[in-house]
Amino acid sequence: MHDDGLLLIGHGSRDAASNAEFEAIVADYAAARPGIAVQHGYIELATPHLADALAALAARVSRVAVVPLFLFAAGHVKNDIPIALERARAAHPGVRFSAARPLGVHPALAEIAFERAATALPDDPAARARSALVVVGRGSSDPDANGDFCKTARLIGEGRGLQLVEPTFIGVTRPSVEETLERVARHRPERVVVVPYFLFAGRLMTKLAEQVDRFSSTYPWIRASLAPHLGRSSALEGLIDERARQAFAGEAPLPCDTCMYRTALPGLAREVGGLKAMLYSVRHTLTHTQASNHPHAHRSLRKHVLVCGNADCVDRGSLALLESVRRLVKQAGQQQQIRVTRTSCMGRCGEGPTVAVYPDGVWYRGVRDEDAKDLVEEHLLGDRLVARLVDDIMQ
Repeated sequence: MHDDGLLLIGHGSRDAASNAEFEAIVADYAAARPGIAVQHGYIELATPHLADALAALAARVSRVAVVPLFLFAAGHVKNDIPIALERARAAHPGVRFSAARPLGVHPALAEIAFERAATALPDDPAARARSALVVVGRGSSDPDANGDFCKTARLIGEGRGLQLVEPTFIGVTRPSVEETLERVARHRPERVVVVPYFLFAGRLMTKLAEQVDRFSSTYPWIRASLAPHLGRSSALEGLIDERARQAFAGEAPLPCDTCMYRTALPGLAREVGGLKAMLYSVRHTLTHTQASNHPHAHRSLRKHVLVCGNADCVDRGSLALLESVRRLVKQAGQQQQIRVTRTSCMGRCGEGPTVAVYPDGVWYRGVRDEDAKDLVEEHLLGDRLVARLVDDIMQ
């Protein structure tokens, strides 16, 4: 029986090949380190789930170190992992659990990304000076993560003799890939190399390849190519080693695993608790602007309907749904009491269009334009849930 266990956490994907790539990295890492029990777990979309993986490893070892194989710290790293760790500590009091930071802004990763880009860049300095690099991140609703990505893009291109280097995002936030490529084209580079700053392949790589192909068709005089994603490398393995050492030693811990909402700091013990931490995060995100008086007074709304307007939900018809709900609410004469708002990403990508109704706190997913009539007549006007559409997000 091992004394130490290491849990490598991935996001999880609907693309089986992406999960297989992650699990292959974990298997290679484990094979080279027989003295540690190495397992993997996922936040969502794949199994074993994080909580189950923690429990399985805790049954075998006395110390569990958690390393999130996430590029940056956003919602999953800041909320899901610390909450799961708190529950694991309560369920296994004899086991020591510690977590490292995500991979983060690191020169090793920047070097890997440039090595991938270099496969499509010319060696000649003069030709490289007429080349542009577009570094693509997944995008997040967390500005901290987006800021770290932009810093990383700068590190990738710094001192490389390129005409320009631009960060961009494939989802959730802007600038989008299409917007950035259009802007880059106006600088008239001879070539554009698009670098996917993703750890693993998957649906985003397929989508990005289609975008690069469309750009090539629009601007055939610019040589556009798609570099490989980060994937496996000895440098990534070394960075996992670095994070694992930090976790076992209690150095550079995951910040949100030690904040006042999860650790009993003097005078703040009442704030400890995963549920409180999650609810605080949700409240802060959704109601931050309600902390001060509105500059314009209005009567409180009876219902506020939020319709996701992120790219994935738009592709699935959320804008048509939005207009239908507004039209039906207006026809009912309830536009002063019921507000219908388009939002940014609501975190349910691949399951939308997503709709939330407040103050009821009810979320719907997979809502189509043809569901608008039931949504308005049953829920908004009749206060009856449209059961077939209810999301289980709060369960």
